[in-house]
This record gives sequence, structure tokens and C-alpha cells, in this order.
Amino acid sequence: MDNDRVLREHILQLLRGGNAHTTLEHAVENFPLEKMNQKPPHLPYSAWDLLEHLRIAQHDILDFMVNPDYKELTWPKDYWPSKEGSSKKWRESLRALEDDLEAICALARDPQTKVYDKIPHGSGQTYLREFLLVADHNAYHIGQLVVLRRLLEAWG
Repeated sequence: MDNDRVLREHILQLLRGGNAHTTLEHAVENFPLEKMNQKPPHLPYSAWDLLEHLRIAQHDILDFMVNPDYKELTWPKDYWPSKEGSSKKWRESLRALEDDLEAICALARDPQTKVYDKIPHGSGQTYLREFLLVADHNAYHIGQLVVLRRLLEAWG
């Protein structure tokens, strides 16, 4: 058995979702965009806030993995949108999320990416840690999107 190949397959399955967690595609499918900026009672965020936060955070992790000149963002200010979304921004954010996820998956598939190696410009983080961080962070906030849709009565 080729352990490296098996590990990479598991990483890709985890990144793509659909095993124990729903996929982003399912969570946003037919989302009523007129409700994207609504915040249900007792929740501090909207669907737009979650979607854009997912995009920003995932892009930041990708940038950290591939950019030797990476500059850390400021938490929490740089990780959450400062303005409401629009239909156009929603589509752009979704497209960017998908593109960045594909770039992360390409890194995970690439045999030149040694998953246990430390990222050269990091402070001890491995590629495997960053792949798992993306999967974990995405699953968490995609789950929030599902709950938010239900609270907004925007499912189906």
C-alpha cells in the first residue's frame, strides 16, 4: 500500500467535504440572495458575513502556504467583511472560494508537496496542519451557514 497516496486521498476527501460534513455547494445551493445580509435574532453574523469570512480565511491559509513573503492579517478585523454583500459580491466570493480550494487541493495532490514538511517561512506549521486547518475551519462555518439558513427559513 502506498501510504503517501492514501494520505493524500484522505486529505482531498476532507477538504472537499461530503463525508461527515455537508459541502459548501449544498449549503449555499439556491440561497435566497435577498436574505444574504439578514442576521437572525441573537446571531452577530449574516450568510454574507460567513461566506466572505470563509473566503478570506481560506485565502489567507493558501497565501501562507505558498507565499514566502506572506504577511499576517490582523484578527479579527481583517478576517470579516466590513460591508454588506451584493449578489455580484456573493457570486465572486463563491468563485474565489472554489478557486482557492482547488489550489489547496492541487498542493495536496502534488507529490512535490511533502505533507509532513514544515512550511519554510512558517514557525513550525506543516502542510498537513494547514490542510487540516482549512478542512476544519470550512466545516465549522459551513455548518453555521446551514443553521443560519434554517433560522432565516431559507432552506429549499
